[in-house]
Amino acid sequence: MAAARPLCGDQPMMILSGDPPRSRVLTLLLVVIILALAATPFLFPGAKALNVAAKICVFAALVASYDLLLGYTGSVSFAHTMFYGIGSYAIAIALYGMGPNWAAVATGIVVGLPLAALLALAIGLFSLRVAAIFFAMITLAVASAFQVLASQLSWLTGGEDGRSFQLPELLRPGTVLISKNLFGFEINGRTLTFYLVFAISALMILALLRVVNSPFGRVLQAIRENRFRAEALGFRTVFHLTYANCLAALVAAGAGILNALWLRYAGPDTSLSFSIMLDILLMVVIGGMGTIYGAIIGATIFILAQNYLQSLMGVASKAASEAGLPLLPGLLHPDRWLLWLGLLFIASVYFFPTGVVGRLRNGGSDKSTGASH
Repeated sequence: MAAARPLCGDQPMMILSGDPPRSRVLTLLLVVIILALAATPFLFPGAKALNVAAKICVFAALVASYDLLLGYTGSVSFAHTMFYGIGSYAIAIALYGMGPNWAAVATGIVVGLPLAALLALAIGLFSLRVAAIFFAMITLAVASAFQVLASQLSWLTGGEDGRSFQLPELLRPGTVLISKNLFGFEINGRTLTFYLVFAISALMILALLRVVNSPFGRVLQAIRENRFRAEALGFRTVFHLTYANCLAALVAAGAGILNALWLRYAGPDTSLSFSIMLDILLMVVIGGMGTIYGAIIGATIFILAQNYLQSLMGVASKAASEAGLPLLPGLLHPDRWLLWLGLLFIASVYFFPTGVVGRLRNGGSDKSTGASH
């Protein structure tokens, strides 16, 4: 007899490592986000929309890597931006020093990724044996020291000014790959760079999804729930936590490389700033810890709010003023967008304590349970 063919429905499950969204609303939301990102160069013309879409891709991968630590092991690390910065600076220094060629890109990748993994290994071996609070403090100290070091080594990193560089010719905006057709679309080097960022970010997220749904990922969750019980069962908790720290560092460095390639720049504000670490924490909490999918949702919501909330408030303030409504024009003034962003975050934590993904999944399971009864 011929071997049975796998069902078509099994293929998405294989891609998602057997961990589907488990909610129709969540599935629809993820599909809309992914399709919108993929079609951004054609649906939303303009540099700002493309920059926002690229930033969402980069931060989705970065936040997913941090979720591997915080959501699946319960380890709070403040050194994640350091690994992100290592990737950014590695590719920037290579392209700045060697010139805009593919050999420089390869050098930056070959240097940046192993360096991030080695630092994560060193931090893990020396600090993951202690209590969680001490691990957090150690990572904060190391990240702060690295940020100061990057600023002081101006001959290498450019100091506070950072490093600007050129990309290989194929990825430059002036390189036209497909000229404008009947629909008015043009494919140039900038478009190719965006799809490179999009594809690699997606692959890294899928790889993390595979990791957390493997036996290794189950052990990480066991350690998160009860480390002493996991040790009693014979699992080497320090090894697993250190390995997870190295994997997260590799993905964070990869996201840093993509960010630097997109910006054609690496500097303290875009790679090592502590505000980036706070943004990562907010995105993880908004999306939902321990889900990986939450990284996509959290990054999308936060970055869209960060870039468009001020403009929307300007429109709302003007409309309220024209309508003669009291107080609202002042409350909705664009200068107060950070206040409203904070209020939105508080509301999201209050109404979605397990994050957007956790809430949608719980709602879906409740419905299915009710239906079964």
